[in-house]
Amino acid sequence: MGFVIFGVLALYLIISIIVVIVTVRGAKKRGKSLWLWGLGTALVMCLIPFWDWAPTVVAHKYYCSTEAGFWEYKSPEQWKMENPGVMETLVANNTSPKGVSPNWIMEHWSGMEIASINQRFGIVYKNHLSKAEEGELFLNVWRWQSELVDKKNGEILARQVDFSTGNGCIGGADTPLKFWLQNWHCPNSKINSNNFSKFINSFEGREK
Repeated sequence: MGFVIFGVLALYLIISIIVVIVTVRGAKKRGKSLWLWGLGTALVMCLIPFWDWAPTVVAHKYYCSTEAGFWEYKSPEQWKMENPGVMETLVANNTSPKGVSPNWIMEHWSGMEIASINQRFGIVYKNHLSKAEEGELFLNVWRWQSELVDKKNGEILARQVDFSTGNGCIGGADTPLKFWLQNWHCPNSKINSNNFSKFINSFEGREK
């Protein structure tokens, strides 16, 4: 796929050069400014594939600075105080071997599919892929939200929000045609993700 994309771009570059040369020759015959017509044509050919790059970068930066982050609404200690003795009864639904990233069992809850980490808690993913969130926010910007919820009462204990740009994937292997637009995460997403993971681990429960 990468070879196809670079092949298309190389072909477009050749076509652009030919168009600029033809335009410059036409301007020369008519006594027009070669620099003005040449640079103007080159700019137009450049904007055809890249016109949305600057708006996408600006929009991504805006959403990352105003809406992305990690929020803890109730600490594990507070939840334990409100639910004495319950944490000790919870058993993790992690199907991965020890030391490997957790693979939670998926189940239906309150009309949606969630990653169930034990009998009491689950992770709700809200994005365009899970069909629980709006689609493209602006041009090529996509929102990714994860929430740890108490399945008994629907209370949200923590939330993580991230934004990607490009083809609507996050951390995937697909190479979009406009690969220069692809940005998987916001700048602080790794820190936010680690904080969210640690928070989830606090509610995981004992191993089976």
